[in-house]
Amino acid sequence: MKVAVVLASVAVVGAFALYGLGSEEASSPAVAAPGSPLVPVAPPSPELPVVPTPQPDPAASPIGDDLAASFQELSSGLDAQIGFAYAPLGQPDRVTLLGDWSSGPAWSTIKVPLALALLRETGTSSSAMQSAITVSDNAAAQSMWEQLGGGDAAAGKIEEVLAEAGNPATDVPSELRRAGFSIFGQTDWSLADQARFLARTACDPQAAPVTDLMGQIASGQQWGLGTIDGTYFKGGWGPGTDGLYLVRQFGVVPTPTGRVAVALAAVANSGAFGDGTTALSRIATWVQEHAGDLDAGECQVG
Repeated sequence: MKVAVVLASVAVVGAFALYGLGSEEASSPAVAAPGSPLVPVAPPSPELPVVPTPQPDPAASPIGDDLAASFQELSSGLDAQIGFAYAPLGQPDRVTLLGDWSSGPAWSTIKVPLALALLRETGTSSSAMQSAITVSDNAAAQSMWEQLGGGDAAAGKIEEVLAEAGNPATDVPSELRRAGFSIFGQTDWSLADQARFLARTACDPQAAPVTDLMGQIASGQQWGLGTIDGTYFKGGWGPGTDGLYLVRQFGVVPTPTGRVAVALAAVANSGAFGDGTTALSRIATWVQEHAGDLDAGECQVG
């Protein structure tokens, strides 16, 4: 069963980042606000996901040599494996993929389609949605999963949301894959599919209740995309079985020529959460520097 709900359009502009509390990502380490050192407090008891070997996305679009070379230069200067995907808002089929990392556990980024599935089910927003998105409360996310029926029922409803937004091949687990971590957080979600998802979803007014929450992210999560003014985003993170933290975000970024749906990820060679967030902030700086080079778009009206 795969029907998707698509995120709101229009002012998909704000700060889009989420706290990782509770089940999904494992209790998230505290992070200082932008401008201060990113020092994780006690590394969460996370959902130790395996960071898979990246595979090329066959649907990814070709990229300009200059942009690709610039991103490669950025990657070479970071002590981390990184990846970046983007698509013009309203044009989900025009995905561009850069970097060596391409897919892995969604962690708390899956809370966006989870919240959309519940919104579709109930027709109204809730405090659980607000907590799961704005502070990435894992207990709240777990309660939403249970409201959707848990197991196959909940997984199927989230898959419907993903499929309608151009992610028909993204499978949400229905059973526990890793002890100590949420079922849904272990969904394997590629950067290309995340960019595709937001390029379409961010243009659906019916998704506004969730999109608006993505613009109200707690201050402690303002690294990475949170350093770009007017950006809506959601983050997710957790350690792999090797102990190395995967840190990822996806969101909508304003540019001089329109808006861009983006997805980025980093696994620092040190394995530290803080080093991962620093890498994402470096990618965000690169995005700002090349905002005029990224294919941008706007939602189609009427």
